[in-house]
Order: sequence, then C-alpha cells, then structure tokens
Amino acid sequence: MRKFIFNTSVLSSLFGAVGVVQATRRGPRDWRLILMWVGWACSVAIAVGTVVEESKNKELEW
Repeated sequence: MRKFIFNTSVLSSLFGAVGVVQATRRGPRDWRLILMWVGWACSVAIAVGTVVEESKNKELEW
C-alpha cells in the first residue's frame, strides 16, 4: 500500500480529481464532462498499473 501512497504519479492523478469534481459541480452537464471523468479514470489506471509493473520488476531483480 505504501508504494501507491508515495508514488508521485498516483498522487498527481488523485489530486487531478479535484478539478474534475469542481467541473462537475459548477459546469454544464454535457459530453465533455463525461470525457473528463473518463480521462481522469484512465490516468488513475495508468498510474496504478505503472506502480504494479515497477513492483513486479523489482521482485524479479531480487
């Protein structure tokens, strides 16, 4: 769990949710809002996947 918390890519993608949530509350509800949520979800998935791959690679090195 610590490897996810201290990874900068995971942190930045999670903090990116702040802008998406604000746009959801204040902005118009149209197709662009859906794309913002999809883009945010993709960035979180990529960040988590990168951490998992890095940890697998480190285990193989030992």
